[in-house]
Amino acid sequence: MASKNKTYQGTTQYAARLTTILLVLSCLVLYTSCTISYKFNGASIDYTKVKSIQIGNFPIRSTYVWSPMQSIFQNKLTDIYASQTRLKQVKRNGDLVLEGEIVGFDQFNKGISNSGYSNQVQLKMTVNVRYTNNQNHAEDFEQKFSATSTYDATQQLVNVQEELVTEMCKDITDQIFNATVANW
Repeated sequence: MASKNKTYQGTTQYAARLTTILLVLSCLVLYTSCTISYKFNGASIDYTKVKSIQIGNFPIRSTYVWSPMQSIFQNKLTDIYASQTRLKQVKRNGDLVLEGEIVGFDQFNKGISNSGYSNQVQLKMTVNVRYTNNQNHAEDFEQKFSATSTYDATQQLVNVQEELVTEMCKDITDQIFNATVANW
């Protein structure tokens, strides 16, 4: 009788473990299959009217020049329209036209330590943009967009410049995208 009782207890424990494992797996399956993801790209474009965008080169016209900045900015700008819209990028006669220049790339002392020396430096990038909507000229504008980034004054700019410029370019291209096709 004791042997039969042990077999019954073993079977019961096995069933309980199996039930727990199945319950956990079911919860995991439900959790992963029922997740909701939202992707807001913000574009509100009437693709029946607007089919193409022309993005001109944005040359550097600032006093201080770091030459890779132009290509980093240009790539970020073309990438945001390619990844978040269905607009075809064309060399000329675009329904939307973006032109401009990088007009500012400056650094300023942002923080002063108690010893009287700068302990933080702020880098600022400014881009002038001329936007033309050939389907609705009421939306045309010329505007400056800026972004800043701060770094520790103990670091040399050449060591952090690429990372900071990449961050600022992303910020500015997001601003341009929102001002042109997001209609926020």
